[in-house]
Amino acid sequence: MNMPKSALMIVDVQLAPFIWAQYGGKELYQAQELLHHIQSLIQKARSAGSPVIYMQHTEDGESPHGLGQPLWQIHPEVAPQEGDLTMVKYHADPFLRTELHVKLQELGITRLIITGVQTEYCVDSTCRAANSLGYTNVLVADGHSTFDSENLTAQQIIDHHNKVLGSQFAELRRTEEVLF
Repeated sequence: MNMPKSALMIVDVQLAPFIWAQYGGKELYQAQELLHHIQSLIQKARSAGSPVIYMQHTEDGESPHGLGQPLWQIHPEVAPQEGDLTMVKYHADPFLRTELHVKLQELGITRLIITGVQTEYCVDSTCRAANSLGYTNVLVADGHSTFDSENLTAQQIIDHHNKVLGSQFAELRRTEEVLF
């Protein structure tokens, strides 16, 4: 049985969430562990010859998250290499008003390995939208993160989304279990 053609999708792993605490914001939950897991996934994907796709959340105007701004850049510990696909997005759903679906079809991708930031926003939207478009999804259960909210800890948010997304929208796998 042939494995579906897979791609690693790295969602919004940009500098801003990793340094927000230095500017009075909240600490990204298990940030260093997240980077370590993504590095491992990138190595697995490249070793298997699978595409690595970076999505970059972008805002209009003079925002610190604006196109080309320093905080908008991909975190240097998981930076793209030549041949990786990097796409700008303006919505939580990376397929909305982007060429992502077309590019994935051109590459023959049918299976997405999803990792990134922020669990309850762009990671959730990516899983749901990709599922609606017919992709087989693997959500890396220890490969996404968020911040504590007013009501829930980051770990509670992650656990909840793993349960919900894993029940219908994605298969859950820990980093060490992911195969390309």
